[in-house]
Amino acid sequence: MSKKFSLFLVTLMVASLLLAACQPQVVEKTVVTTVEVPVVTEVVTTVEVPMEVVKTVEVEKEVKESAVLAIEHFSIIEGTTWSGAQDRAGKRIAEKYPNVQYVNREEITPDLVVPYAEEMIAQGANIVVGNAEHIGLPLLDIADKYPDVYFMSVIASDLTTKRNYIRYFPKQYQALYLEGLIAGALTQTGNIGIVSAFPNIQVIRRTAGFYLGVMDAAALLNKDITVYVKYVGGWFMPTEERDIASTLVDQYNVDILTQQTDSGSPLDVATEKGIWYVGKDMDIVGDYGWSSTDTVAVSFDTRWEVLFERVVLSYLAGDQNPETILYLGMADKMTLADGTEEYTVDLMNDGKVGVEAISPKALPSIPQSILDLVAQRRSQMIDGVWDPFFEHAFVSNGTGLELPGLPIPAAGTEVKAAGVNPTDEWLLSQFNFDLEGMVILD
Repeated sequence: MSKKFSLFLVTLMVASLLLAACQPQVVEKTVVTTVEVPVVTEVVTTVEVPMEVVKTVEVEKEVKESAVLAIEHFSIIEGTTWSGAQDRAGKRIAEKYPNVQYVNREEITPDLVVPYAEEMIAQGANIVVGNAEHIGLPLLDIADKYPDVYFMSVIASDLTTKRNYIRYFPKQYQALYLEGLIAGALTQTGNIGIVSAFPNIQVIRRTAGFYLGVMDAAALLNKDITVYVKYVGGWFMPTEERDIASTLVDQYNVDILTQQTDSGSPLDVATEKGIWYVGKDMDIVGDYGWSSTDTVAVSFDTRWEVLFERVVLSYLAGDQNPETILYLGMADKMTLADGTEEYTVDLMNDGKVGVEAISPKALPSIPQSILDLVAQRRSQMIDGVWDPFFEHAFVSNGTGLELPGLPIPAAGTEVKAAGVNPTDEWLLSQFNFDLEGMVILD
């Protein structure tokens, strides 16, 4: 082999090696460029956006130093169980929280709701309450105008809410169920009368709780009991309430009277006729001294302050999106300023609670099986493990309140099966029929 040819081969090999050595460098550079750029871009985009959202939420939740709770009462306060109990609730909130002031207006009509609300807001109110639905609904019109104010309204049949417009009601039907057990045990004639305001979902639901208790007592004691309901046409109509209560006693042989109205007339009739009366909303013997446990077999107490406390604490915490439907019952409680622990609703009579709230005079007429059941069901509801509206089927009586798009179910229709838990929304806005077996008088 010539030297020239050998030199050529060496040169060719060196060139090949150089070419081979250079080629991987180009590939490596391309890989780095392709992988690094998109990965870095994606990581930055994904991480930074949620961090900005979290910062925004923290800025909006500004803790408040104080609050003014203003309640507009549809009726007078003194001597009433509905407005009286909510007024007491406002006072109890102010007693527990020194940084919360309670103010009120009473005997408010719908046309005065907004003017009084705006007057109180101008004076510092930042939680404004309508203590009945017809008083609370007008507040909806100014909720957007005052975005930093909480507005509240009792629920009767409507369930409209807004971000700062809260609806509330206690599960009074739970205490009413216990009252029904007691009333069913006490009746000797087998006839129980209810003086009621007018058909609405609130009234129908509460009456259903009482009726189911009566029927459970009847089944346990093998008694035949009829529950009569007669409507007055309004919440506070003392003369008409007296007339209807008297009619129930004189014409229908009722020996237990209760009511879904607000005057003391049915109690007066029960006292005059010498029959048992079952109270509602407040401990009328212990709080007002109305009658005595010789007439009032039992009553229940509504602690609206348990609901108000939730709202006040939410406001003070700076919550811009508070819970807008509050439907609390015996499983919910509050500790008062003096350390007393109380549930949203409970049996209460002459200052005593639970089974002890039953009149001493009535006790000998109530079988031990009923007393045990009252104690058991109360304890179970406090623990949140039992509820009459879960336990029982809802079968329509064919009577009730027809609503837009919601006719009264035909008589005999099973609307809800036993062992099925109805939603709060359904109970508060769609329970529009009486339960099978109730007698609704014209």
